[in-house]
Amino acid sequence: MQGKKAHQEKLFIQFQLSNHIPADNFYRRLKKLLDLDFLYQSTSKHYGKEGQKSIDPVVFMKLMLVGYLENIPSDRRIIASSAMRMDILYFLGHDLGEELPWHSTLSRTRKLYGEEQFITLFKQVLKLCINKGLISGKRQSVDSALIPANASKHSMIERVVMEDASVFTQELNDNIEDEPVPSENDEESNKDDQDKAAPTNQTHVSPSDPDARLTTKPGKPMNLYYRTQMSVDTKSHFITYIQAFPGNAADNVSLPEILDRVVENMNENDLQVKEILADTGYSSGEAIRALIGHDIEGYIPNPGNYKHSREEEGFTYDAENDWYTCLNGVHLPFRRIESTYNKPTLQKKIYESNISDCKNCPLKNTCANAKGFKKLVDSMDKYLYQYMQQRVQSVKGKQMKLLRSSTVEPVFGSLINHTGLKRINTKGLKQANKCMLIAATAYNLKKLLKNMIRPIKVVQKQLAHNINDTLNNILSLSGQQYALKSLSWF
Repeated sequence: MQGKKAHQEKLFIQFQLSNHIPADNFYRRLKKLLDLDFLYQSTSKHYGKEGQKSIDPVVFMKLMLVGYLENIPSDRRIIASSAMRMDILYFLGHDLGEELPWHSTLSRTRKLYGEEQFITLFKQVLKLCINKGLISGKRQSVDSALIPANASKHSMIERVVMEDASVFTQELNDNIEDEPVPSENDEESNKDDQDKAAPTNQTHVSPSDPDARLTTKPGKPMNLYYRTQMSVDTKSHFITYIQAFPGNAADNVSLPEILDRVVENMNENDLQVKEILADTGYSSGEAIRALIGHDIEGYIPNPGNYKHSREEEGFTYDAENDWYTCLNGVHLPFRRIESTYNKPTLQKKIYESNISDCKNCPLKNTCANAKGFKKLVDSMDKYLYQYMQQRVQSVKGKQMKLLRSSTVEPVFGSLINHTGLKRINTKGLKQANKCMLIAATAYNLKKLLKNMIRPIKVVQKQLAHNINDTLNNILSLSGQQYALKSLSWF
């Protein structure tokens, strides 16, 4: 007989939410693990003693975590999705039918709180991971990624105009919600771009997000971006540091600050960083000096234009006299130090021959410059690059290169594709930093809870194995006793 279910809602029902959330549910376990009570004290300075009650700071931060745990970039969708999930409501401390905060409250509260609350939360979760023995801290892999800003390059205006409109723009931003700006890929917009002069960071700025910067890299279009710098523990792939930088900030310029933060995070948990792995973009004399200053061994390939030797060009170097000698025996002694025009701290050593030495040389037309002499340029930090070259070309250095790419790049893939960091949905560098911190915290929490359940499964498996052995022994012993009794009858 075919069944047909008749549905009629009950007028009265007894329901307790906690009884309907399984013990192994992610959010139930997370609620038990995570203690956010520190937020009450750290955010108290933002509130007065009178007036309407605001959103609970703990509920706000949990909603932020839910957004990145569920890969939901919109405040409006965070509230809508949370209202439909019993496990999330339990995690928030809400009951069925209890109204959640208005979505615009999340945007205003995120702007209200400082970066310190988000940094404290990240460090608290990092400490939990370290206490579980999941992070060694010894070897860190560093890399960066460009994250699209919540602004369009087509709306950029000249900086002179921006200065006059700054007050109006601030008032406008205070009254709009941080919703993602749709990308502009239509043909008309591209055609308009061709008609206008190409904007640059020096001449133009985004009126809605002045901190966003035009930049690009292979495989990415020219657009407004923020750059996220991140370090990952190579032992377990946990994130040990993350920070937002302007999109056009060079990796090698940022590395000294990155090292300070990574070392600080590890030292706070009695761990010591001994090795740093990074790609060519982080190579510079200043970066290598920062590594040496922290007593850290680095494995960073030198730039492609670095020349460890000029013998292929026909010049040999004499370190004792500090000069180069060409194939015809002419010396190019050290003459002076020059600074790069746009980078005053980047200094170079200049080696030049005399005009008279090159006057009758048969290679003059192909070797000397227009003024009739040969000029060679070396970096003042050449000895540092040579030191790093030896490390990178060693057997261990080649292993570290493979380890770096297999460590940090998959983590970035998870953050961008599965942890809500495909696009920054806020305005400003500080707000972008909050987004990155919460995304990294959510990523670490996922890995932490996943690793915490593994030992339980191992214990259960071992317990089942022990029970099975015990039962076999009992059965074996029972069989032996039965055999003895049978023999006693004869």
